[in-house]
Amino acid sequence: RFGQINCDEYGYDIWLHAVSMGETNAATPLVHELLRRHPDLRILITTMTPTGSDRVFSTFGDSVGHSYAPYDYSFAVQRFLNRVQPGVLVLIETEIWPNTIHLCSVRNVPVVMLNVRLSEKSRRNYQRIAWLLRPTLHRIERFGVQSEKHRQRLIDLGVQPSNVYRTGSMKFETKLAAGVREVAEAVRQDWGRDRLVIVAGSTHEGEEEILLRIFQQLKSTHSELLLVIAPRHPERFDAVFRLAARSDLVTSRRTEQQGTLPNTVDILVADTLGELPVLYSAADIAFVGGSLIRGMGGHNILEPCAVGVPAVFGSVMPNFEEISHIATTSKAGIQARDPQDLEVQLSMLLSNPNLRASMGERGIGMVAENSGATEQSLQILLPLIDHRIRY
Repeated sequence: RFGQINCDEYGYDIWLHAVSMGETNAATPLVHELLRRHPDLRILITTMTPTGSDRVFSTFGDSVGHSYAPYDYSFAVQRFLNRVQPGVLVLIETEIWPNTIHLCSVRNVPVVMLNVRLSEKSRRNYQRIAWLLRPTLHRIERFGVQSEKHRQRLIDLGVQPSNVYRTGSMKFETKLAAGVREVAEAVRQDWGRDRLVIVAGSTHEGEEEILLRIFQQLKSTHSELLLVIAPRHPERFDAVFRLAARSDLVTSRRTEQQGTLPNTVDILVADTLGELPVLYSAADIAFVGGSLIRGMGGHNILEPCAVGVPAVFGSVMPNFEEISHIATTSKAGIQARDPQDLEVQLSMLLSNPNLRASMGERGIGMVAENSGATEQSLQILLPLIDHRIRY
């Protein structure tokens, strides 16, 4: 965090920063494609969270370097840059670090931002300090943005239009890891194919209480219903289990599941890491968390859509503004206005298998139709590192 790097090598062609797991997931297809085309490229990925770090190791192993990013203090960044010596810095989504960007510019290290999203709220906040922010933005050579809306917001902040490229969202590029579908089939078999299953993924404090109240109502008309809760943060696993157990519903932990899950279990707390794609793939309906409580911003609804599972989410989705709009317009997802509406929408889906199937098909089609951001992003990035590529 103070410029010490925990990998053995000096000198990287690309330093790619993805703050946490979501950004790491978004950048994964880009990194895979870079390494496929140019196996000799030396790539360092930095994160700021343990979950992001775990995802880098589990996805790439030794094929890339990894370290936690330095705090944005000049002395820490200087020390880090002396060791890493990057050819280009790639920032994923919304990371604007003035000192890091300035010091890279001083060293003639190009800075690129990819998969950029900028909410209207963030634009208004940045506008108040535009005089302070503008020099930093002018040091960024190229921006790849998710939509025209995000492009215009950057231009409003003073970025040159010629430096802003509409690439689409790299989150549409996410591919299932090998074997996920087979594992999901086995998991669903263990849960019971005669049960309806809702997987609530990436939930936050305050959301589980709402979901449990709704579940108790739904259970009165769907007695076979199973709710799987996968909290976003591992440190909350135990608290969520205790909360569910206090609700007079039979509650179990995923880590304690041995083979077939007894049909008496109402709530299964997924106290595991990296298993969410499997859980979504095994579900009938997915609720995507971080969307009911203000301040969270939402999470990636494309994960269930990509595997043909209807996605339901709340009204608080500023971090996925464009994606949630595309999903609802495509009728692959449902955005609930409030907890009462969430109960209505879940009840409707539980009672209508044809609707679940059609939403699942539309989700797969929507993801396919909106792919291409990785290639567009490569067209922005590759010219800046052309001299480092060994043809």
